[in-house]
Amino acid sequence: MGVLREARGFRVLWVARAVSFLGDSLGLVALLLYVEASTGAALAVALLLLAGDLTPGLFGAFAGVVGDRFDLRRVMVTCDVLQGALVVVMAVTLPPLPVLLVMVAVRSVVAQVFQASSRSAVPALVRDEDLESANSALGAGTNGLEAIGPLIAAALFLVTDVRGILLIDAATFLVSAVLLSRLPRMAPAEWAGTGVLRDARDGLTYIWRTKAVRVIGIAFFATVAFNGVDDVAMVFLSKDELGASDSAASALYAGVGIGLILGFSVLARYASRFRMTTLILLGFAVSSLGNLVTGLAWAVWAALALQVIRGFGIAGVDVGINTHLQRIVPQHMRSRVFGNLYGAIGLAAGLSYILGGLLLEHTDARVTFVAAGIGGLLATAVAALAVRRQGRGGHEHPVPRSAE
Repeated sequence: MGVLREARGFRVLWVARAVSFLGDSLGLVALLLYVEASTGAALAVALLLLAGDLTPGLFGAFAGVVGDRFDLRRVMVTCDVLQGALVVVMAVTLPPLPVLLVMVAVRSVVAQVFQASSRSAVPALVRDEDLESANSALGAGTNGLEAIGPLIAAALFLVTDVRGILLIDAATFLVSAVLLSRLPRMAPAEWAGTGVLRDARDGLTYIWRTKAVRVIGIAFFATVAFNGVDDVAMVFLSKDELGASDSAASALYAGVGIGLILGFSVLARYASRFRMTTLILLGFAVSSLGNLVTGLAWAVWAALALQVIRGFGIAGVDVGINTHLQRIVPQHMRSRVFGNLYGAIGLAAGLSYILGGLLLEHTDARVTFVAAGIGGLLATAVAALAVRRQGRGGHEHPVPRSAE
């Protein structure tokens, strides 16, 4: 990808994020196996996932305040060091479940600060016309390594144990921190000196009062709240309705990951030809339609193909939303917007797990997938009307590079 060759600072960020995402996927596999082996309880595994996914949503309003107040390079390096230290403690102590859940929750909040800051940093490292390609490259790198992480973890378990894999995870954060320290300084916009609570409230107020941001944020939340249930329902669809083997059921979960990698690779070249709001709406529609038709699939291979298509849609959403917000949100609010948005998406996913699980319990996987897809398409239609009515308020403007 040209942007990786031409923008040294962005190349450093790309490698650092890819390395740390790979470590995250290794560490998650290790923790899941440790919790299962030490407790034998499915509830304990669910609590571990909730601690990592839902906790950042509760602190989303505060996660972006840090990136808007301080130099983004320093914030990202500090976050990596803190995450690495927490993982080292987990590896050395292998704490009991209550303590582990607290540590995982704390690490997930630090990770949320990092993610908000890293998304805010991209416009400082690439030219405005390269934003679509840059966001596509980040998505391909992080999702690609995250997808193969479990396979690497399986190989590592042949030569080490949970502690060893967690220490490897911690080492990836150290490598990432060293790489990120080589980035140029990315100073924050002028700060008025208000308190953290005031800054967090200002971030929420900005999102609510800015229609272009509010419309996209609500639509994103709604589509995830409807469609996130596929993670829960997929195993039931494959085993009960399609009569698949364990290996075939596992392959179905890889469908979205394959679609993401392919989608990001295509968008790196062609995303700039779309208006970002159009790309976002197409992504919502394709990802929702993918779930709806998956519920009607007659064979495992058909369901896999449809989930690959769904992955294409999610890639479009990711590139479209990140690029759109990087262009329309002022620099001094950017980290707070990303922190709030992706924190809310974590809550939407948790809500989808709960409500979708209840629907699955009272109906079956086909009904659940079809209902999720229909709900996502309705949310997309409402969002399309709102985007059309907002007029020029959602138009993008070129973003000057600000790294020193």
